Amino acid sequence: MSGIVVTHESQAQTPPARPALTVTVVQPRIQRIPFSLQANGSVAAWQEAIIGAEVNGLRLAEVLVNVGDTVRRGQVLATFAAETVEAEVAQAKANVAEADATWQEAQANAERARRIADSGALSTQQIAQYQTAAQTAQARLAAAQAQLQNQLLRQRHTRVLASDDGVISARSATAGAVIAPGQELFRLIRQQRLEWRAEVTASELARLKVGQRVKVQVGALSPLTGRVRMIAPTVDPQTRNALVYVDLPGAMSQGIKPGMFARGEFLLGDSDALTLPQSAVALRDGFSYVFKLQANNRVTLVKVQTGRRLVNEPGKETNKETDSAIEILQGVQPGDSIVASGAAFLADGDTVKVVAPPAAPSSSAR
Repeated sequence: MSGIVVTHESQAQTPPARPALTVTVVQPRIQRIPFSLQANGSVAAWQEAIIGAEVNGLRLAEVLVNVGDTVRRGQVLATFAAETVEAEVAQAKANVAEADATWQEAQANAERARRIADSGALSTQQIAQYQTAAQTAQARLAAAQAQLQNQLLRQRHTRVLASDDGVISARSATAGAVIAPGQELFRLIRQQRLEWRAEVTASELARLKVGQRVKVQVGALSPLTGRVRMIAPTVDPQTRNALVYVDLPGAMSQGIKPGMFARGEFLLGDSDALTLPQSAVALRDGFSYVFKLQANNRVTLVKVQTGRRLVNEPGKETNKETDSAIEILQGVQPGDSIVASGAAFLADGDTVKVVAPPAAPSSSAR
């Protein structure tokens, strides 16, 4: 008798894969992102005035200001010993008085000679001599008056005055020194105005124009907003770079000094862009990638091309999904689900557990 063998095939089920990571997902969104041009450069004084000595051979008696002092136009910065000049002024005044008396006498003699010219008491030659003496005395009086004005001017120059409002940036004046004419005594940052001198390439000059807004960052200080004042008319033949001069209003009051290095961003406008949070983009081997969520909760590694960045401003309340963003030029579509964070810990094909993002705090909680 033949036997019948019944075989029961076991239907083993593969257990579901264990999630590699718990993640939240976001979808690309449209945001306004500014066009900008970044550059480096140094902070410098808008204009620096040199204040020097205008008298010679005098001793510097007193120096009234030091480096860092704020001064006003016309303020006395230093004084010279004026005894010698005062004596010369007194002598010049005496010379003027003497020359004036001589001229008065010569003028009177010439007038008398003119009145008696018809009487024949004086010859024509004598009359001419009186008139010439009067003219000579008048010229000597004018020369004495000019000398007096010169001495009075030297007397005024014994006080060194600030040529403009500003801050003293350098001082070479030393009390007791005998100063030569034209020797530098002080340097003055005019009107406390600073500027940022940015270096840009020749190809970038066409994108810039006078009046554009610029954000300037100097070290760890608060960023400043300036405007392009002038674009250099020439390009350095060695570096092929040009200078762009950016006014920095109120920079000195915020602790910025001439000579500091600064980074800046020229704001050229803005436009709509497809963006993702910066935390969703991973950098691997020099390329940018995101993880795209599939229907079975598996993620696929997708290479993307990035563009502009929307960077959070210091001190501003931020939201990862709306404020800190990067433009995606290629690789994703508006309806795709992208892993919002943790991309550095995932691999292509991993299974993830998707959870809802935490709710944003209410205005009262803030």
